[in-house]
Amino acid sequence: MRILTVRELTRHIKNIIDNDYLLANVWVKGEISNFKAASSGHLYFTLKDNAGTLKVVMFRSKSRSLIFRPNNGMAVIVRGYISVYERDGAYQFYAGEIQPDGTGALHLAFEQLKERLQAEGLFDPKHKKSLPLLPRRIGIVTSLTGAAVRDMVEIIRRRWSGLQIILAPVLVQGEGAPPDIARGIHLLNRWGGVDLIITGRGGGSLEELWAFNTEIVARSIYNSTIPVISAVGHETDYTIADFVADARAATPSAAAEMAVPDKREMDRYIKALNSRLYSALHEKTAGYKQRLNTCLTGRVFTRPVDVICGTRQQSLDYLSHRLVQVTTNLAGKEEKRLAVLAGQLQALSPLATLARGYSICTTPDGKHVISDAASVAIGEKLVVQLQKGILDCIVEGRNG
Repeated sequence: MRILTVRELTRHIKNIIDNDYLLANVWVKGEISNFKAASSGHLYFTLKDNAGTLKVVMFRSKSRSLIFRPNNGMAVIVRGYISVYERDGAYQFYAGEIQPDGTGALHLAFEQLKERLQAEGLFDPKHKKSLPLLPRRIGIVTSLTGAAVRDMVEIIRRRWSGLQIILAPVLVQGEGAPPDIARGIHLLNRWGGVDLIITGRGGGSLEELWAFNTEIVARSIYNSTIPVISAVGHETDYTIADFVADARAATPSAAAEMAVPDKREMDRYIKALNSRLYSALHEKTAGYKQRLNTCLTGRVFTRPVDVICGTRQQSLDYLSHRLVQVTTNLAGKEEKRLAVLAGQLQALSPLATLARGYSICTTPDGKHVISDAASVAIGEKLVVQLQKGILDCIVEGRNG
């Protein structure tokens, strides 16, 4: 009888599983649970259904190609192979590709990024910059090989000849497109010589337009100090760039029309304004002229002496008479009131009391009036004030 070590048995089972053609490339669907994204870039999670669970690992070399982020509870379809992890003696699923079950990966990635950027406030209207009425220079970030750039240049030159156009050629499709578009927007901002940026491309499938649904492009538009018009695809195509941009154009051609006014229409508008201004000034001038003529024919100008020495003098005489009359009446009333108050004051005056034969007895310093004989002592000095003169007295006796 042969006795195997744990390692030998585990390796034997691993060889059997690794050589199974069915397990070498298999699709498995289930619900994600226990999801963990390690700092190394590897993804660890469990696939489960009503009957069982399956441990899954996705190495960084594979996970970095995911365009959406897996989450717990998400229904997915995973392609990979089964093998044995010898250290734990357990089999697990090594994932090479993950797709949402029932929802396309691109659509899911679009919704996830849209929800996250919206929560950060990148779509908030308060961050939108106003487009210049008449930019001096326009920067266009797009591919030089597509029809979109030719259409935009042609429309801009037709609407306003002589306006400068700065082209920033970039890739608009493929893996290198997102950083290339972001770089083009950054370079125009760093140069600072343009007043408006248009970025976009012509129509295509969702995969072909995907560069404008990436976070790096969205943040480059948001961080731009220059207003940005997003012009991607056709009228029915909406991208993340459209939500972040300061303005969205349905097509690149519409973006060109949005960016600059038509010079012929502007000329007609200016002529109309000039005509309205001339009419308004003429009407105002005629009105002021009529008012001036009315003033010149009035009494102030035709008979100024009569106005000053006649009616005005009469009004002045009347007002002077009224002033004297009112002042005299007021003085009389106040004089009578003063006499009444003086009489009342005289009746209450202590001098009137003294005149009737009474006197006031006080201490020598005058601070205390003596009203009670019991309050003074024999021999104490007192002062007695009469109507005429003062007596210095010494108390020799008292009654009461």
